[in-house]
Amino acid sequence: MSKILIIDDEKVIRSTLKEILEYEKFQVDEAQDGAEGLAKIQEGDYDLVLCDVKMPKMDGLEVLAKVKDFDKAPQFIMISAHGSIETAVEATKKGAFDFIPKPPDLNRLLLTVRNALDKKNLVTETKVLKKKLSKKLDMVGESPAILHVKETIEKVAPTDARVLITGPNGTGKELVAHWLHSKSNRSSGPFIAVNCAAIPSELIESELFGHEKGAFTSAHKQRTGKFEQAQGGTLFLDEIGDMSLSAQSKVLRALQENLINRVGSDKNIKVDVRVLAATNKDLKTEIQEKKFREDLYHRLSVILVQVPALKDRKEDIPLLVEKFLKDIAQENGTTPKTIAKNAIKRLQEFPWTGNIRELRNVVERLVILGQNEITLDDIKKYADY
Repeated sequence: MSKILIIDDEKVIRSTLKEILEYEKFQVDEAQDGAEGLAKIQEGDYDLVLCDVKMPKMDGLEVLAKVKDFDKAPQFIMISAHGSIETAVEATKKGAFDFIPKPPDLNRLLLTVRNALDKKNLVTETKVLKKKLSKKLDMVGESPAILHVKETIEKVAPTDARVLITGPNGTGKELVAHWLHSKSNRSSGPFIAVNCAAIPSELIESELFGHEKGAFTSAHKQRTGKFEQAQGGTLFLDEIGDMSLSAQSKVLRALQENLINRVGSDKNIKVDVRVLAATNKDLKTEIQEKKFREDLYHRLSVILVQVPALKDRKEDIPLLVEKFLKDIAQENGTTPKTIAKNAIKRLQEFPWTGNIRELRNVVERLVILGQNEITLDDIKKYADY
């Protein structure tokens, strides 16, 4: 049940609004002035506040300004008999969901209350999802190799410098890209990832730059590409070493001029995108073999980040295993399993050619097939090489 606080110095208004909202099955509290209202908000956990503007001791806009920075700030609907466009604009700038004049129209009031509560729920869900995502994207490890990567990210992320991320498959190159985005000034913008190796060469240009209706046989409608979708944010070109030379030349132009053309169009489209790229290939060798453009390489590699293979950071394996045990338990709604020290030691002796991705898969297998405490015997049965 949603919890609503009414702050108004007029008892009749408070009583009327309370009666209406309780009839709609909301839990309602009252406060007779701004100071009392602020105290109740600090003590309680309200989803929504209906707040008068003109009140003794502390007016509604002051209450709104003090509450907006709270960790669990409720939505605010301002109400006033002395409303004006200027007051409504000021209330909105300070974070109010809406402004309703007195006496309020019942239908509008209830609709606004429901919309404000819907927004509150969406904000809460978004925070929960972001928290889960941040945990999922956590970069685990304290080895010198991974600490160097973290330090580089901290220095580079706030800039708009392009970054080329290299390393074997399964080491977490996309995780590095996510970190660079989340710690950048573009973090509120989109993060768009493209796996260049998974898209046929004849479709990669359409995927990146979009196309106009009729540009080719299956182009039944206009389509925006990944560059446009990433506007104001970050575009991550994964496995860029597998991109065709034709697409490489267009990416180079986009990086040089911040302009793209959809396939089938000569119209220039301005783009504001930070480009991150990753590859498991040696691009310098690819350049010598005429498979990758040298000028594009230099455009992409303003900063180079080498993600270490798991075999080069085996001291991080206990921390990684602990994280995976917790993640898998959370995904399945179970209690995390534990693992014996000699079992961890055995895992540290493995070659891990598939790197962190392989380790995660092995841990999941051990959780499914092993005992409540994963033992060395479980390792020998289900994971040994």
